Amino acid sequence: MAAGADTAAAGAADPMMPRFLRVRRTVRETHDTVTLELDDSIDAPGFAPGQFNMLYVFGAGEVAVSISGPPARPQNLVHTIRGVGAVTAPLVDARRGSVLGVRGPYGSAWPLDEAARAGCDLLLMAGGIGLAPLRPVIYEVLRRRREFGNLIILYGARTPADVLYRKELAQWRTHPGVTVKMIVDHAAAGWSGRVGVITDLLGAVEFDAAETIAMTCGPEVMMRFSYRELLRRGVPPERVYMSMERNMKCAVGLCGHCQLSPIFICKDGPVLRADRVDPLLGVREL
Repeated sequence: MAAGADTAAAGAADPMMPRFLRVRRTVRETHDTVTLELDDSIDAPGFAPGQFNMLYVFGAGEVAVSISGPPARPQNLVHTIRGVGAVTAPLVDARRGSVLGVRGPYGSAWPLDEAARAGCDLLLMAGGIGLAPLRPVIYEVLRRRREFGNLIILYGARTPADVLYRKELAQWRTHPGVTVKMIVDHAAAGWSGRVGVITDLLGAVEFDAAETIAMTCGPEVMMRFSYRELLRRGVPPERVYMSMERNMKCAVGLCGHCQLSPIFICKDGPVLRADRVDPLLGVREL
């Protein structure tokens, strides 16, 4: 084997070596949130709903971002990013044709196969940008509609201006067996919907708790209260899942930044059974 081939093979096997992809399209979702579509048409590895990539920006570093596009089209690699830090801010400013480094996909997935085998209803609870990691679930359920029961999407945002995927939310609710409910923390002029916290929406929908799998993603405090309210309404603890993106730096369990007691979020998660992780979230400095 030639030396160049040896180098290429070594690079392909190195989990810290990114591949470099061009930005194909950008969509401004809100004032601080953008969806980037990357061209991964050459040897796209594919992904499962719930997995994440490490996105690298030249001169800024890299950050973990859940994949938010359709799993059936991995060549269009989609991430929705809120610009709040030293790496996410330049990511949000990326333009068509920009080149980004990508490592992944990494991590665990939402339990869609389990839900399909049981024919369960799915109850999704998303807060803020937490809708992005759940969007691939919605795409897959709609693509494989006959394999699942009802789909209930509960979405909370800070204000009406912070609502993601407005057109898609309107489209999703037109599908048979799909319910979409929204709520905001603070109303604004022209908002005629509900105001409050996301758990308020559970009283506005009907579901068979014993035959439901719930998936939650959003701020940790929101997921903790959602989990406890789901338990109160009879959803079995082993059927509630959370997605966490806490301090992930290396994605392969080497640096320890994302360790939560015995759990490494990057390797054991980001999707975890809620009854496994909830007791740890209430421990200070853990």
